[in-house]
Amino acid sequence: MNTDHEYDQGVVFRKMLGHYTVHAGGREFVCVLSSRLRKQLIYPIADPTSLAHIVREVRPIEGVDPVAVGDAVIFFETGNGSGMITEVLPRRAKLSRPATMPGARVFEQVIVANADQVVPVFSAASPPPKWPLLDRYLVSAEASRLSSLICITKLDLARPESGLEEALAIYRGIGYEVRCVSALTGEGLDELKESLRGRVSVFVGKSGVGKTTLLNAIQPGLGLQVRTVGQGKLGKGRHTTTHLEMFPLDFDGAVVDTPGMREFGLWDVGQDDLALFFPEMRPLVGRCKFGLDCRHDSEPGCVIRKAVMDGAISPLRYQSFMRLQEEG
Repeated sequence: MNTDHEYDQGVVFRKMLGHYTVHAGGREFVCVLSSRLRKQLIYPIADPTSLAHIVREVRPIEGVDPVAVGDAVIFFETGNGSGMITEVLPRRAKLSRPATMPGARVFEQVIVANADQVVPVFSAASPPPKWPLLDRYLVSAEASRLSSLICITKLDLARPESGLEEALAIYRGIGYEVRCVSALTGEGLDELKESLRGRVSVFVGKSGVGKTTLLNAIQPGLGLQVRTVGQGKLGKGRHTTTHLEMFPLDFDGAVVDTPGMREFGLWDVGQDDLALFFPEMRPLVGRCKFGLDCRHDSEPGCVIRKAVMDGAISPLRYQSFMRLQEEG
């Protein structure tokens, strides 16, 4: 590092059009990236003992954005509340999705770094839950080694004939934490706040499920802040997020909303690995007649299909698994 500068460590709380707001020591710094974070060094391909360790070429990094909200970074001040980020520290966790760059090449886009849990938000009604989309969110969290907290809003609109409780019983049986809340009546809000306390939570879910109202119920004004940030967000077919922000909670913890993502593709989840990210299938992987080569479709001796027929695995979850496998 350049010893002419005094370096500090902070956390990226906001990113917008190439600028990053870093919190450090109770202060905020609006930072840009050092050019070296957008480049990679290319060394000669040869026996390391036969060539000097010199840089042969410098190329731009072929990816999306090297810095994500939640990243711990090293930066130095450049004056007037500004700074330059020179290093991204190792991430303990990351939530990613595939991004298509010019030329149809697919790269990893880190949505949020160093989060603790993913919070898929669905409404009990108006609109009704889309369970295959929930399964997609849960698989992405499992692949990222993040816990999931399923949140059902608009509980006051739930009807016994909707099948909501039966569906949620499946996810509780798998081991997922579920919180059902009503911003109108206040039911379940204390339990939800306790599940958010002390954690960085990434909210995912489509518009119309009541996230803004929910966030306002959790912390007055929070939903309005998040909604303002979310205006003009990118959707399907775009490869970067222009504006994303982490909001601290008064009762300890923080939330990041991810509006504008009409699709949520899975990153680095291959067909051969997919069953590992369904917790109820994971113990059965490798026990089929054809071992790890089994696609769990029509092969004889498939223990996962037998578990579905025996009622140990939900048919709806199995259908989600097959749908995701076909996409791969």
